[in-house]
Amino acid sequence: MVRTIGVFDSGVGGLSVLHHIRDALPEARLIYVADSAHVPYGGRSAAYIEARSMALTRFLLSQGAEAIVIACNTATAAAALPLRKQFSNIPFIGMEPAVKPAVAATRSNVVGVLATVGTLESARFAALLDKYAGNVKIVTQGCPGLVELVERDELHSVEARSLVERYTAPLLAAGADTFILGCTHYPFLAPLIREVVGEQITLIDTGAAVARELKRRVDSELSPCEMQGVAGSESFYTSGDAEQAARIVSQLWGKQVVVEPLPHAYR
Repeated sequence: MVRTIGVFDSGVGGLSVLHHIRDALPEARLIYVADSAHVPYGGRSAAYIEARSMALTRFLLSQGAEAIVIACNTATAAAALPLRKQFSNIPFIGMEPAVKPAVAATRSNVVGVLATVGTLESARFAALLDKYAGNVKIVTQGCPGLVELVERDELHSVEARSLVERYTAPLLAAGADTFILGCTHYPFLAPLIREVVGEQITLIDTGAAVARELKRRVDSELSPCEMQGVAGSESFYTSGDAEQAARIVSQLWGKQVVVEPLPHAYR
């Protein structure tokens, strides 16, 4: 028996999480869906994102997924609760901006958050601030355009640098010394962000923590699965252009991969 884990995101950003999942579960079969025909989720309504999340979940379950990672902060905010209600027997692991570790890390008592507008406006994010911010000042910055740049594999373009400079400037001006990368696409821009803001700024994302939580829940909630010596595998699907996705996914995943078109019933 092979442990099968499903992962979905609005596009290719969730690959930043998939890298950590592969490290945590080296022998698992991983199925990744990039909903690139509908990217970005940040400007979509909660109802739209919920409907897409339901469709992608049904596809992943049809492929044998035993647990599902919602590798998207915006989709987690909009759809995690209805997904858990609809598919109550499936462990869902979501993403949320890393407010708690950022508050622990800051020395200036100012934390900056780079995220999509959808994440920043969500009730889930407001609850995180109420729970963990305490006396630390949280400065938020919506980042329209960054997701699209990662989707086009423009990680070091002139436009990317311009947007990163524009979005980080208010956080630096406010005295933030710790930045939360509040979207799974943004870790791919971390080297550029580091160039712009300098080595003194701490950058925090949640991919590794999500992978640890996935492993904990898989070990505690799913039936035992003996997989020692089994080679892990990855399958990739997209609702967008498969040929274009294969080029970008191969670049971000670090080796040549095939990306299959998502069946029409789930698009």
